[in-house]
Amino acid sequence: MSFCLIILAGGKSHRFNSSLSKPYQKIGSKSLIEITLEKSQKVNEIIKTIIVFNKKDKKQIKKLKLKNVHLVQGGSTRQESTFNALKHIEKIKKISNVLIHDAARPNFSLKLLKLIIKKMKKSRAVIPKIKIEDAVKQKFESGKYEYIVSKSRNNLFLTQTPQCFKYKEIYNLHKNNKDKYRDDDISLLMDLNRVSFIDGEKNNFKITDKADYINLKKNLLSKLYYGIGFDVHRLVPKRKLYLGGVLIKSKLGTLGHSDGDPVLHAITDSILGACKLGDIGDFFSDNDKKFKNIRSTVLLKKIIYEIKNRNYLINNLDINIIAEYPKIKKYKKKIINKISLLCDLDENKINIKGKTTEKLGVIGKEKAIACEVITSIFKYD
Repeated sequence: MSFCLIILAGGKSHRFNSSLSKPYQKIGSKSLIEITLEKSQKVNEIIKTIIVFNKKDKKQIKKLKLKNVHLVQGGSTRQESTFNALKHIEKIKKISNVLIHDAARPNFSLKLLKLIIKKMKKSRAVIPKIKIEDAVKQKFESGKYEYIVSKSRNNLFLTQTPQCFKYKEIYNLHKNNKDKYRDDDISLLMDLNRVSFIDGEKNNFKITDKADYINLKKNLLSKLYYGIGFDVHRLVPKRKLYLGGVLIKSKLGTLGHSDGDPVLHAITDSILGACKLGDIGDFFSDNDKKFKNIRSTVLLKKIIYEIKNRNYLINNLDINIIAEYPKIKKYKKKIINKISLLCDLDENKINIKGKTTEKLGVIGKEKAIACEVITSIFKYD
């Protein structure tokens, strides 16, 4: 089975009351759209992704520099936005099923997403639902209040996204029955036979206003972890000097089994520490010839790949580069830019401070360079 994921980010975010639309609000260094993408990219069955954006957010969606996604402009309603995406799928071959998801629900789990895909093998559609546990009442125009359910709520439920459908069926339903659309796509299926309703997740709530957004931040950032990294290398002739992946013009370079970049080594160790995955030597032994003179950029990229597979995202980096020479201020912007690209992290989440030892010790005598890093990382389900 092949799946296309549609992420709906075409709303106007009126109730959120912010100049920056909901899908582009960030948790840590990632927007709500990017958090959803990070998860979906771990599912092999999803071979294409479409993001439906609002015309007014065109600059914002381009700023994200998303890779391997199709961008489709939304319509004036949720139904029109969804149908625009479904029409776009016609141009994509080998799509048999479609997942339709709200960008404002980034806190679904991978477990839920994989279960939906598994259930589609024998289902016409798969829809996550949650029970209504609060008392439900209705206010009439007369001002009178009345219980909708006075005794039992066992047969009532709320639906969530992602919702999954056979592509051809949901396309034709949108094309021919758009007047029957109510709030979400399952409303188009009047006959619910062979529709699998599965248990949804309370944490998969929709962000409607600022309070919802704050709750989501608290939920994710409560799973914040910290790691410390430290590295030091001697300065010797006939070696290149790399700091943070940037080649520095210098008569002396760092001695090491790899390229001897103390900044990237300390970052790597701090990330591994935050994720409780040991240290750099556990992954790249200095007794292994294949790592001889290897660029530390390669090593760090491998670690970033590893932690993403374990559902970790970097929140921020605080870096001290301890050197009498060179003066770090001159290279700070270049180093931040390089680390940003390597770690897939916003530049404003990276802080670098150049420190000296006031001419004391081997660092003060320009015989070594050291680096220490503190990293914070959060984990999603």
